[in-house]
Amino acid sequence: MDIKTASALHRLRLISVPEALSFPALLIFGSVLSRVSDIDYLMMPLGVIHGILFVIYGVFLLDVWFKAKWPLKKVALFFLLALVPFGGLYGDRVLKRDESAGVLAARAREAARA
Repeated sequence: MDIKTASALHRLRLISVPEALSFPALLIFGSVLSRVSDIDYLMMPLGVIHGILFVIYGVFLLDVWFKAKWPLKKVALFFLLALVPFGGLYGDRVLKRDESAGVLAARAREAARA
């Protein structure tokens, strides 16, 4: 795994947890708050924050798809994980495993060259 692929995986990992938590934390909380109180103006900014995180996740997922040459099934799985509340937490765990395996393989290649 080259440095560009590793950094793309790392970026996707960094955004997967906030995106996974933004749906239940922001939208459900805001929805409940707007129904039990008169605070309706809070939903728009919370929805925008969640939407921005989702778009960034999608862009980073496309970046990983092209750089890591993932199969379409894996990309579709990670996209579906973004739609499920807390799904990104599972995706983060898988990405962490892939990232550490790539680092170990890169270190083994460097050791073989030396």
